[in-house]
Amino acid sequence: MLTWLAVIMLVLLLLGFPMMVPLAAGTLFMMFTGMTFFGPDQAVSWMINGIGSWVLAAVPMFIFAADILTKGHTANRLLDVVDVFTRHVRGGLPITTAASCALFGAVSGSTQATVVAMGGPMRPRLLARGYPDSFALALIINASDIALLIPPSIGFIVYGVVMKTSIGDLFLAGILPGLLILAMFAVYCYIGARLKGIEPEPRATWPERFKAVRRVILPMGFPVLVVGGIYGGFFSAVEASAVAVAYAFLLEVVIYRQVSIRDLGSLALSTGMITAVVFILVAIGAAFSQTLGTAGVPEQILGPIIEGIGDNQFLALLLIAAAFFVGCMFVDPIVVILILVPIFKPLVEATGLDPVHVGVIVTLQAAIGSATPPFGCDIFTAIAVFRRPYMDVIRGTPPFIAILALATIILIMFPQISLLLPSLGGD
Repeated sequence: MLTWLAVIMLVLLLLGFPMMVPLAAGTLFMMFTGMTFFGPDQAVSWMINGIGSWVLAAVPMFIFAADILTKGHTANRLLDVVDVFTRHVRGGLPITTAASCALFGAVSGSTQATVVAMGGPMRPRLLARGYPDSFALALIINASDIALLIPPSIGFIVYGVVMKTSIGDLFLAGILPGLLILAMFAVYCYIGARLKGIEPEPRATWPERFKAVRRVILPMGFPVLVVGGIYGGFFSAVEASAVAVAYAFLLEVVIYRQVSIRDLGSLALSTGMITAVVFILVAIGAAFSQTLGTAGVPEQILGPIIEGIGDNQFLALLLIAAAFFVGCMFVDPIVVILILVPIFKPLVEATGLDPVHVGVIVTLQAAIGSATPPFGCDIFTAIAVFRRPYMDVIRGTPPFIAILALATIILIMFPQISLLLPSLGGD
């Protein structure tokens, strides 16, 4: 039965159906073939419960804030402040791109918004400086995926809801891994520029630097508000998302005046469309994962594995990372989190793993998968935004995938990197 289930879902996926169709078909298959003892009414109940968590209200808020910022002037200010401090370093322009993507992730929480906001201005600059287009495209989509680790992160929100783990702890846990990956990208960019013989630009003057820093003070209030507000006890994760929208409105509409009141309607419509897709996936994914649970699929798949692994946390994390990495290569990361987290939850509990650390590993695999062929979502975002063929976009990705794989191994071996900040901010 499990083989037929996998075949049906894979065929539907390859035929081009939206991911919600294979998930719904898989749920119906398990119910009507006797793999479970629950009917459609129970499946509908699971769908409603899947999107019933109050924490999920933060998702559309952060998406709306990201849309406002992408439309506005914040991206350019972030680019400028990184540029004035790195332009004199060999490989400074790609380092600027990577760091700016990380900073924009810290104020938007969206990988695809980061591809659009940062890729637009940075790709022409990289090409003008002599960097190959394949490198520029790969750098943009992979650096944008750091946004999944830097708070606020929609991936962390979904994982926290499914795993019933503190969103605030997850936000804090993603900061140091995100900075680690940024540093690894910077080293690669430096070495690449040196090998290509690309000379650095003139050093920026201190007045230029002070001016750029002044211009970025207000945008950098986003991570302070979100993380500081949650851990300072001023508001919850959902309230933080509402504050993020208000702050984005204040910056782009009132202060910078790059977004008009008239623009908000179209931005809200775009947010509503994206939110609808996300919530439909969450609802159907919740029903599918619950159906898997009642059919005993996790026990069938993981039972022998758990016995073989025992209490070896390193092997458990390797298995989790491999499963999520492969899954996110083919399916939307949110769907993978919804399906696989409940399946691997018994393994996490049996080996005594910290669910916050597991959340970082899982979300990192979602970040890798978002830029990994064949179906990484940011690959298709780049194709649409830059109007480049599929092969041109993915040609330069292997070195970045290797760097992210190395980062995964480092984080598995040294969980303190993920858990340091949550331990300092613990209750």
